[in-house]
Amino acid sequence: MPNAKVLESKQAIVAELTEKLQSAASGVLIDYKGISVAEDTALRNELRANGVDYAVVKNTLTRFAAQNAGLGELSDCLNGTTSLALSTTDAIAPMRVINKFSKQFNGAKFNIKAGFMDGKLLPLNEILAIAELPAKEVLQAQVLGTMLAPITSLAIVLKAIADEKGGFVEVAAEPVAE
Repeated sequence: MPNAKVLESKQAIVAELTEKLQSAASGVLIDYKGISVAEDTALRNELRANGVDYAVVKNTLTRFAAQNAGLGELSDCLNGTTSLALSTTDAIAPMRVINKFSKQFNGAKFNIKAGFMDGKLLPLNEILAIAELPAKEVLQAQVLGTMLAPITSLAIVLKAIADEKGGFVEVAAEPVAE
């Protein structure tokens, strides 16, 4: 039986991890076996730049936290080396960055075990499909560009008509009565 101090610290870790899982927009569990320290550092830097929390986690503690957070289905993949990438803001970011690194290693030593979004476990094919989506800022720019396209086209047509007719017509200013 573990002593009370050890048990208390483990319960605190589970409580903190449960809170992180519940507040996360999405997360990915990764088998990181075999990556070098330099590769891990590069991964952590990229994840940090994208606002993603990343940590190596103990399977047993993560299993308890997942059960508490309503993600009990994650228990099946909690074996071997496991790390966890979570994001509270950009739901696509963890999947996109982890998938990019997984492609670098051709799945040989860095694999996605499981993922979740909005409290639901996602199949691996959906995780990979979501990972291929562009960043949030890129999607916003594409939507904005789509909305501006008709206005831009109208301005181009009006300018062409004005050029064809010999320029713009200036309106004479009315005299101001004093």
